[in-house]
Amino acid sequence: MSTNHDMTAIPLPATVIELRKLSDDTTLFRLRLDDAIAARRLKVIPGQFVQLSVPAGGEVPISLAALPGEDGALELCVRRVGHVTALLHTLAPGAGVAIRGPYGNGFPVTDWRGKNVLLLAGGLGIAPLRSLLHFLLRHRSDFGEITLMYGAREPAAILFKEELSELSGRRDMHLFLTVDFVSEEPPGGLVCHTGLLPGLLSGVNFTTENTVAALCGPPALYRCVVEELQGFGFPADSIFLSLERRMKCGVGLCCHCAIGELFCCTDGPVFRYADLRGVEGAL
Repeated sequence: MSTNHDMTAIPLPATVIELRKLSDDTTLFRLRLDDAIAARRLKVIPGQFVQLSVPAGGEVPISLAALPGEDGALELCVRRVGHVTALLHTLAPGAGVAIRGPYGNGFPVTDWRGKNVLLLAGGLGIAPLRSLLHFLLRHRSDFGEITLMYGAREPAAILFKEELSELSGRRDMHLFLTVDFVSEEPPGGLVCHTGLLPGLLSGVNFTTENTVAALCGPPALYRCVVEELQGFGFPADSIFLSLERRMKCGVGLCCHCAIGELFCCTDGPVFRYADLRGVEGAL
């Protein structure tokens, strides 16, 4: 899917309208562009990202965790891992930030109509896949079976717990959760397997015929999950990976996200595995 070319490279002022703590180090930020016309014109493809900046603090690329709401609000799931994200976590509703984008190529959802979709999320990788899931459910009749498999380190590290509890009650999709180890009872009545995400794949029945798989998670996850998917019969061009963790400037200038001759920010962050196979350092 081609990049959105009518986006602006100029940061637009935005206001934090709500914060929701998801775990000890991760918060969901709801933002709204100050320019109402720009907010209405904003077009987002699941899997795209924005550059989020804090005044006098710098900027950081963040994948969109949801499609824009009817009120034009954007949702960004931010983990506190560095200088800029630490500053973000000190903000309160009403604080001013800036956004430029959206950037990158998202998931080719228009090509997936009529197909089954398997979403595989590890850790913070649930954030970009959440925007994809929202799109699939918003256009539910356009797709076949929808399955979300999500793995976290422990129950306390599961993000979007309340939403997952609601999703577990839906009859038009399948939800499977797993944690590396159990330190406490899963919250909200969630049912969790114990073990790694590749093991969850092996223990669940799903069809590979006319199915695409979307994967996002920590770097160590990709290779083993891709191997599992290919073992089940997924062709390389039916496996889509978001490499959003690699990005920095967002526009292909700093080369921080280069893999071979590809740039994650401009050629991705969503790639077919068929395009990454054989590229040294891609996974």
